[in-house]
Amino acid sequence: MNRANSRRSPKRNSAIAAQAGILGEHLVRDWLLQQHWQILHQRWRCRWGELDLIAHQGQNTLAFVEVKVRGQGNWDRDGLLAMTTQKQIKLCKAAQLFLSEHPDHANNFCRFDVALVSWMPKLDRTAISPSPEDIVLGQPVPYESCSLTLEQYIAGAFDAFTV
Repeated sequence: MNRANSRRSPKRNSAIAAQAGILGEHLVRDWLLQQHWQILHQRWRCRWGELDLIAHQGQNTLAFVEVKVRGQGNWDRDGLLAMTTQKQIKLCKAAQLFLSEHPDHANNFCRFDVALVSWMPKLDRTAISPSPEDIVLGQPVPYESCSLTLEQYIAGAFDAFTV
């Protein structure tokens, strides 16, 4: 077999990565629901980019959650190194715009959380969606065509005032 033909095309790899990212966001959303958070928005877009999840808990806590999904053998510590100062600034600007468009949340305590998710393709293509109570940090969960693991959830990963 020709080595060039045995590799996946960049277009296919990009589509797989995008699908894994969406499934990772669903996993984190379901885990947050399990933790008694209310999801206000998923994939909220503006000129500064996208806020993966915006969640509210209790009387006054608002979390802007960045989800990083990585496969095996990644080079950036499961996505943690992708949280550069530039990325943090973009997220802060997006959050400020969100708060200006949703003034009812402007007085909430706001924080920026990062969820690190690993994924592996499943050989068995049986579609499975876990119930939220099945999600445990560090434990793989069969999810549609792959296995996802919420490796780490970092609450207050960075401060808007330090970037």
